[in-house]
Amino acid sequence: MIRDFTTKEMKPQIDTDKHGYNFKFQISNFRSRIKKNSFLSVFICVNLWLFLLSSCNSKPTDLRSFVPSDTLVYLETGDLRKTLDAVTESKAFSDASKSKPDFSALANMQIAIAVTGFETSENQVTTENSVLNFKPRFVAIADTHAWNRHALSFTENKLGEFVNDLYGGETALEMTDKAGGKFFVWTATDGRKVFAFIENSLIFFGNDESVIEKCLSVKRGEADSFAKSGKTFEKAENNLAFGYVSGDGIAQIANIVGVSTAIEVSEGDEERAFIAKVLPEILRKSAKEVIWTATKNEQGIEDKFEIALTKETADVFKETLTASPQNQTNSSEFLPGEIFSVTKYNLQNPQIAWRSLLLVTAKQTDELSGKIIVAFADSLLEPYGVADPETFLSAIDSQILTAQFDGEGEKSVVIADVKNAETVKKSIGETNFKKAPEKNSNADVWKSEDGEVVAAFIENKIILGDGESVLKCLQAKQSGQNFTKNPLFAKFGESKSVAVTLGKDSGEKIVEVLSEKKAENLQMTTNFLTETRINAQGIERKTVSPFGLIGTILEQFKE
Repeated sequence: MIRDFTTKEMKPQIDTDKHGYNFKFQISNFRSRIKKNSFLSVFICVNLWLFLLSSCNSKPTDLRSFVPSDTLVYLETGDLRKTLDAVTESKAFSDASKSKPDFSALANMQIAIAVTGFETSENQVTTENSVLNFKPRFVAIADTHAWNRHALSFTENKLGEFVNDLYGGETALEMTDKAGGKFFVWTATDGRKVFAFIENSLIFFGNDESVIEKCLSVKRGEADSFAKSGKTFEKAENNLAFGYVSGDGIAQIANIVGVSTAIEVSEGDEERAFIAKVLPEILRKSAKEVIWTATKNEQGIEDKFEIALTKETADVFKETLTASPQNQTNSSEFLPGEIFSVTKYNLQNPQIAWRSLLLVTAKQTDELSGKIIVAFADSLLEPYGVADPETFLSAIDSQILTAQFDGEGEKSVVIADVKNAETVKKSIGETNFKKAPEKNSNADVWKSEDGEVVAAFIENKIILGDGESVLKCLQAKQSGQNFTKNPLFAKFGESKSVAVTLGKDSGEKIVEVLSEKKAENLQMTTNFLTETRINAQGIERKTVSPFGLIGTILEQFKE
């Protein structure tokens, strides 16, 4: 059976290549642009349309039993209603939205995303520009726990409408009986295709027919499933969602991370080539797997990331990236009450921690690249005015504060207790400390030759960064209206992790996806707290925020 879809307006919402969904990296000497169109957008769209399905009672399904054992990335939510309710029940959402959506029809709805591979291709646009197409091969599996007729109706109509809009109209749908179910193929006018298979209450939807076929082979017992792969990760009842990235997945994603990072941090071809080569090597040889779990608590949604490292790397980090038993907070008195983001590093020995990071990183690549990394590391603290990080870190105490006053990170400072002031001065570039200092709020202040970097010594501390931000820090201490008066300071100040970050984020897109903003020009600001710890297996990061990573996934639907 073949059916045509048409629309009056052709407005594709997601860029695609001839095979399906992709990521595009625009590489240029003058500018770069990334178009985000991941499988997560499809995941969210499917979730939202499932409002229209009627549920029937059935036991929870282990969706991992339908996924191939060599799956690279796996994401799942066991109760879509519970997951979306956790996002919309936050005060931040209720303050910004006109109404709270009703997700009751989604109770016990299960959905999973499995990525089995990635495809990349590069198209040369001009002599200076090329486009790198990045397409994950994925399948979205939904157990609607609904009658088969509802699943078929949803797939043919609602999912069909989505595909038609995606491809700009005039999409042909072919439906055939296959393997005890119904097989759907949507074909755009330019030949692009997407696929779905429906059997009972299950829907398989993907951008590669072979991936769906592979899942059906697993379902029939002809191939091993992800559930039997030996990869273990928490699947507790109180989880809103969870995910897993295998070592092979990290290796393939690392290549994409290398390219995108190269574009973001550098404009030179040689620098970009070096970053795109070395960064993936470091990630592949350091990390073994990543496990993500999302849970709800009184503060919001907690995202926990467990990054398993190789034994050698984990052993080094556990020995050198240790938290100091001291937990001083008086440095926070030099920060304004409102700030874009602030990070506290609480290291027993900052200099040793720095050395271990460099040595472990350099060891993951070849000898020449390792030497370049070590040499390049001296520039990492340049935004704060530090020319020699090794010397700087040897002369300060265990606690270090770094703060950003703007979203771009152009206005920032570092604050630390000083053990040896003369050594600290030697580490700061382009500043003549032989000149008499200026006096400002009881501080001795020196400026760099170009006037852009200011170093202020006050009490037993150094405040170093751009001039405007340093002066704001001095004023905050003098006025008493500082960061310690911020209601969010308590959790930040009491954290004994190696690193803790308190920052601001925006959530307007999340409201637009699930509801409607109270005002068109509404500006929505939320806060997040991230703690990083080192354990015997590797790195553990916990972030608490109103919307969590689930909110970030939802935001992709507005791209």
